[in-house]
Amino acid sequence: MRAGHTSPTLEFFDAGHALGSAGVMLRGKKETLFFTGDVCFHDQTILRSARFEDVKADVLIMETTRGNRATPAGFSRAKEVDRLAASIQRVLKRKGTVLIPAFALGRTQEILAMLALLMREGKIPKQPVYIGGLGRVFTEIYDLEAHRAHRQHTNLKLTEALNLVVAAREELENMKLRGSRIFVLTAGMMTENTAAHELAARMVGEEKHGIFFVGYADPDAPGGRLKKSRRGETFVLSPSAGQVTHKCDVEDFDLTAHANREDLLDFVGQVSPRVIFLGHGDVDSRAWFAEQIHARWPKIKIHQPEPGKMIEA
Repeated sequence: MRAGHTSPTLEFFDAGHALGSAGVMLRGKKETLFFTGDVCFHDQTILRSARFEDVKADVLIMETTRGNRATPAGFSRAKEVDRLAASIQRVLKRKGTVLIPAFALGRTQEILAMLALLMREGKIPKQPVYIGGLGRVFTEIYDLEAHRAHRQHTNLKLTEALNLVVAAREELENMKLRGSRIFVLTAGMMTENTAAHELAARMVGEEKHGIFFVGYADPDAPGGRLKKSRRGETFVLSPSAGQVTHKCDVEDFDLTAHANREDLLDFVGQVSPRVIFLGHGDVDSRAWFAEQIHARWPKIKIHQPEPGKMIEA
């Protein structure tokens, strides 16, 4: 670096979304820009909330994932966990199979930690948990980083607390679905050619089983189609699975790793930017934030950028 030359600097802030997730502060000669990335402002089972307390910036780029979803009165994450435990217990008692589709990084480890704690507390029976190979890899990384990450339960090693069984796809295809089993399998949206998709296609038509969603599923993905269906309805799960009839339990649990919209709106007030870019959210999610920000802070300039288009802030 030449003497007297000042380059922009980058600072990384723990975003609390998944292991390694970060908000990024770009400091230039005259202005600052902060990018939230995916962020979570509440504690999860493993990871603690984002550490964005001192963030101030001239320009803010912010996710809006949950802009179209208000937090219900009386909602608590603990209640959702108890509801999940009761649903798992119900399926296991009738000798059914539980499938929890989950993204390999982040969601899988959160759900495994949740299951480990529920088993420790006696809320669900201690038994093997079947996972995919990629989920196992990321789980081992979470264990290796347990004492370095900003997390709860630093002594909880998932590979030790649970009897994890890696289920290869070929095994799943031939495994008989009986005897009370729990599967936490990728992918979270049950996209075709994944273990979660293949298992769900086998389970959906039998009443004793349960498929429990713990995260977002695109409405056009197999997981989204299953979420939208009603018990007794016949619908196309996917081109490869064809038509299926929804007979098993299907439930959705709000255990998000994204910030609630109310918390994100408060964060805008903390950052106090002159310009804000709204991204990573559906049209109605971004529209909610734009309306709320304009009403509270009319001087903030709001952009909703389109892919590939340059904007001068």
